[in-house]
Amino acid sequence: MASSSSYNCPCAACKFLRRKCMPGCIFAPYFPPEEPQKFANVHKIFGASNVTKLLNELLPHQREDAVNSLAYEAEARVRDPVYGCVGAISFLQRQVHRLQKELEAANADLIRYACNDQVPTALPAPPGASSIQSMAPRQRPVEYNRRMGNEGGYYQAPGMPMPYNLPWNDNPSGDTDGGGGGNM
Repeated sequence: MASSSSYNCPCAACKFLRRKCMPGCIFAPYFPPEEPQKFANVHKIFGASNVTKLLNELLPHQREDAVNSLAYEAEARVRDPVYGCVGAISFLQRQVHRLQKELEAANADLIRYACNDQVPTALPAPPGASSIQSMAPRQRPVEYNRRMGNEGGYYQAPGMPMPYNLPWNDNPSGDTDGGGGGNM
């Protein structure tokens, strides 16, 4: 009975490999017995001998991060054998890009509505009248204008000439009548 009280539960790696877990086992600190699937995935993708070599080459304070990275990549490879974690990263990058475009379109709509509410239709606005009005032409995404039928690269309220030259003005004469094209 005395031997059962001093018996230590083997780590997940030694249990999976069906070997005795020695006191200096390199796997024990990183693969606890409560997480057998963690080592099973790492072993399936990288192999126990490769993980042993890797951990022996690293400094002790670097080993935990390396095991966490191996476990993450192994789990991703088990779920997606072709792309692994790169597939998840690519998916998230595409999602961020799509959401950024939606945010730009929403901001453009907000600016357009704010400009329509603040600009009188009879008089053109002076150059520095409102920060929203002066920023609106430059923040208008081109794809939004294509959707609205405005190919000039910015939104311009109908009947409102621009009081300044725009850097992308197609008019070589430099006059401000029409504000660089794209009037609706």
